[in-house]
Amino acid sequence: MYSVKEMFYSLQGEGAHTGRTALFCRFTGCNLWSGREQDRSKAVCDFCDTDFVGTDGGHGGKFTSAEQLAERLLELWQAPPEQGTPYVIFTGGEPALQLDEALVDSCHAHGFEVAIETNGTRPLPAGIDWVCVSPKADSELVITQGDELKLVYPQPAALPERFEQLQFSHFFLQPMDGPLREMFTRDTVQFCLRNPQWRLSLQTHKLLGIE
Repeated sequence: MYSVKEMFYSLQGEGAHTGRTALFCRFTGCNLWSGREQDRSKAVCDFCDTDFVGTDGGHGGKFTSAEQLAERLLELWQAPPEQGTPYVIFTGGEPALQLDEALVDSCHAHGFEVAIETNGTRPLPAGIDWVCVSPKADSELVITQGDELKLVYPQPAALPERFEQLQFSHFFLQPMDGPLREMFTRDTVQFCLRNPQWRLSLQTHKLLGIE
């Protein structure tokens, strides 16, 4: 059984694939925060801006099998076949709580390239095509290699220096959203200028007003 908050067709707004057409599948649940505001102050990740509670979002619901969910994803992919490989991003919450090898295989069987955006604290199934890890505070990473490390900045308990020796192909710093976003953006730019291993990632979907 898979519990999905929402699924939507949009453009990837962050990181290495910014601007790429993608289908997002947001699972419910997270291991670093309950999603309830009354628990935020005690959460490992206390700055999350995503609603991942319940299955009441667009095209959300319960799916009894990997095949059923993969078929629904294919129905939601809007581009014609001649326009390239369908691309699905599993996100959350924490998608590693639910994404398994059966679902990865079913998505591949339906022609999808499969990506995940994870906090890196849970093991991942085999076969994922693009692994993006976004570390949160002082949580322990079990995923220490992949395609992309995208760090929300600043996090006093997750300084960039802690991750620079990990085996990722791309390193991104993304300014933390919220009332201090402009200041954090300036600070992130300055850090990247001093440390060119890191590249700036912006939440361009928010700038464009899309999902």
